[in-house]
Amino acid sequence: MQDAHLSCLSPTKWSSVSSADSTEKSASGAGTRNRPFQFCLRQALRMKAAGILTLIGCLVIGAESKIYTRCKLAKIFSRAGLDNYWGFSLGNWICMAYYESGYNTTAQTVLDDGSIDYGIFQINSFAWCRRGKLKENNHCHVACSALITDDLTDAILCAKKIVKETQGMNYWQGWKKHCEGRDLSDWKKDCEVS
Repeated sequence: MQDAHLSCLSPTKWSSVSSADSTEKSASGAGTRNRPFQFCLRQALRMKAAGILTLIGCLVIGAESKIYTRCKLAKIFSRAGLDNYWGFSLGNWICMAYYESGYNTTAQTVLDDGSIDYGIFQINSFAWCRRGKLKENNHCHVACSALITDDLTDAILCAKKIVKETQGMNYWQGWKKHCEGRDLSDWKKDCEVS
């Protein structure tokens, strides 16, 4: 279960925003581009003690959040050598990223054990990245904060390491549930990648 003050940071919460909310315009004229920010702001105003933390999180999201399109990710992943990496087609990577984060670079999920899944691939802090001074395994030798930026280099390198060290993509539950063993050719359809 996610902490209450981080719940609006999950892209799954954004899909619960009603269609009326998703089309409303702010005073600045920003439309759906700021939908996650607007949703988080409403969440913060509804809360008391955790409201301040939620508001701070919303401000960070509003300033730095990037949600890629499927085809933009296909191009980035292809250039990074993910197509057929360890035998996994580009479709596997695009499908997995969609079901893990909704292509959101700043997605964070707090898990019951206190660890956090970070970024577009939802890479876990307990084993793969470093959060502050906590004694975590950090197999990717990277700060967790580097996994939630628009520059996907560290996230891709870490995801490759996960696939190599765990012998596949079974690490990602979203991939196992929605992508494994399926025809994934449509995930790169019309994306101008080979």
